[in-house]
Amino acid sequence: MKTIYLEEFLHDGMLKEKFFRQKIDELNWDEFQDQRVLIKGCSEAPIPTWAYLIITAHLSQKAKRIYFGELRQAIKIFNRDK
Repeated sequence: MKTIYLEEFLHDGMLKEKFFRQKIDELNWDEFQDQRVLIKGCSEAPIPTWAYLIITAHLSQKAKRIYFGELRQAIKIFNRDK
């Protein structure tokens, strides 16, 4: 399972939209093709809902399944049946 860590989208410990969108554009989404992907939350900073939606929208075009949370208690939020 591949993991996206939301900490990687923070700038100085905060989510700033311009920096976040730049990181989204730079990410190679093809590496998630047909993969199970976990979006791991960030306990340090509040993450707005729109940030999760943007990541999920990009992943849903590539990933087989998308989960949110911690690995042992992950919640499935997307499943692409072929």
